[in-house]
Amino acid sequence: MKVTGLAALTAALVAVSVSSYGQVLPASQSSSDWYTDAQANITAKLARTQSNSAKNVILFVGDGMGISTLTAARILEGQLAGKPGEEGYLSFETFPYTALVKTYNVDAQTPDSAGTMTAMMSGLKTDVGVIGVDEDVERGNCETAIGNEVATALEMAELKGLSTGVLSTARITHATPAATYAKSADRNWEDVSDMPSAAVDAGCEDIASQLVNFEANLEARFEGSDVDGIEVVMGGGRRHFLPKDASANSADAVSTVEGDRTDGRNLVTEWQSQYANGTYVFDQTGFNAIDAATTERVFGLFNESHMQYEADRANDTAGEPSIAEMTAKAIDILDNNDKGFFLMVESGRIDHGHHAGSAYNALTDTIAFADAVQAAVDATDPAETLILVTADHSHVFTIAGYPKRGNPILGKVISVGSTEPALASDGMPYTTLGYTNGKGFANLGDETDADARYDSANDNERKDLSDVETMSSGYHQEALIPLGSETHAGEDITLHASGPGAHKAQGVVEQNVVFHIIREALGLGQE
Repeated sequence: MKVTGLAALTAALVAVSVSSYGQVLPASQSSSDWYTDAQANITAKLARTQSNSAKNVILFVGDGMGISTLTAARILEGQLAGKPGEEGYLSFETFPYTALVKTYNVDAQTPDSAGTMTAMMSGLKTDVGVIGVDEDVERGNCETAIGNEVATALEMAELKGLSTGVLSTARITHATPAATYAKSADRNWEDVSDMPSAAVDAGCEDIASQLVNFEANLEARFEGSDVDGIEVVMGGGRRHFLPKDASANSADAVSTVEGDRTDGRNLVTEWQSQYANGTYVFDQTGFNAIDAATTERVFGLFNESHMQYEADRANDTAGEPSIAEMTAKAIDILDNNDKGFFLMVESGRIDHGHHAGSAYNALTDTIAFADAVQAAVDATDPAETLILVTADHSHVFTIAGYPKRGNPILGKVISVGSTEPALASDGMPYTTLGYTNGKGFANLGDETDADARYDSANDNERKDLSDVETMSSGYHQEALIPLGSETHAGEDITLHASGPGAHKAQGVVEQNVVFHIIREALGLGQE
C-alpha cells in the first residue's frame, strides 16, 4: 500500500538523520538567508569553549538601558546607516552569553541606581538611595553607615594589585560610579555642601572627598594593605571638587562660581599633591595630550556637572572626549600593569535622556555606548578579558502600534501596506515611541540638549502631530501620566558577556550575581 500525506512525511523524517535534515526541506526554505543565518548562529554556539579565569574585567553599565531601549537603539543605528534597522545588532548584542537580571532593591520594587550598582559591585542587594553599604543602613542617617560598609569589586581588585579605572558620562560622584569606591548613607551627599550638619558632625565624608582619599581610606579599612589608588578616573562633576570660590574656576567654567564646596577644600589640587606623577585634565585638548604609554594615572573632570549628551557634545565650551575615546584611553593606560585591571564604564546620560522624555537623546547615547563597548573589544584580547555589558534598571519607555518594517523608529506609526500615518481613536497620528509618565510633549526643533525640556511646563494632553517633525533632536514624546520627570521601570534588564567566565551569564539572575561573576573571573578575595 502506498503511504501518502502526513504519514509519508512522518516516515521521511524518521528515515533521515539530523545531519541530513536539510534534505527533507524545500530548497527555498533551506537556502533562505533567515534559515542559514539562524543555523550559523546555532553552529557558533556549539563551537564555544569555556574558560573561567580572566586577567582583566571591564563592566559596562548603560544607566537606564532597558530592553525597549536596546531594541529602539539598534533600529535607529541601522536606519542611520541607511538600512531598515530591525535586522541589526548593537555591538554587545552579538556577545555569546546573555542573562536577564532582576533589578529590585531590598526596599523597592522599582529601583534606583545607588541600590542596583551597589548590588553589582558588592554581591548583595541593598536599599534605595544608599551607596556601598548594606540594607541595615537608614538612608540619611550617617551613623548607621558605620560598620555596615561593603567591599566592592574595584576595592578588591586594588587589594589584589590590579590597576583600576572608573569612567562615566555623568558626574563621577553620581550614584553608579560612586558605588565602585564610596560608602554613603545617602547618594546625594556628593560634596560637603549637600550634607546635613549632623552628618558632617558625625564624621561622614562626602563622596567627592572619598574619591580623592580612596587610597588612604582603603588601607585604613584593611589593616596591613598597601594599594596605589585608582589609576584612571574620568567623567563630569567638577563642581563637587572645587571650593565655592570664583578664583578656583576652570578655564571653561559656565557658572560665575563653578565650585560648590563650602569647606574651602580644592580636591583637584589635593589629588595633584598626592599624585605628583598624575595628570589632571578638564578638556579635549588635555585629553588628547595624554600619552598612555608613559602616563601613570589620570584624573579627568570634563564638565561642571554631567558631561554633555552625545548629540550635544560638539557644543561643549572646551570640548569633551566621547565615551568610546575615554574607554580606549583608559584601557591603553590600565593595560600597562602586567597583573591586569578592572574598569567600570558608565553611560549615565541614557538615563537622563529618558527622564527628560527624549528618546532621541537616550538612543543616540545608547549607540555611543555601543561604540565604547566595541572600542574595548578592539583593544583587548578576548582570551584574557571578560567584558560584561548591562544596565542598572530600565525606564517606562514603550514601542507601540503596528508600524511596518523599516518605519523610522523616531517617526509616526505607518502600518503595513500604507503610506500615511495611522490614526488613533481620537483621529490623530501617534509615534512608535512613547513614555508612560513624565513631562510630556515638547517640540524644541533642533535642540540637542534634552535637559532643555525642564525649562517649560508639563504638556500631557494628546497632540495633533500631523505637522510635527517627530524625528528632530528636540522632539519629546507624549507621556500619559504627568510627572516632573519620567521614572524608572521595574522589569528585568539584560546582561551580555564575552570572554573568560562569560558562560556564567545565563538564565534569570539576581543583580548581585554580577559581582560574583567578576569576583570569580579575577579571583578576588583569594590568596
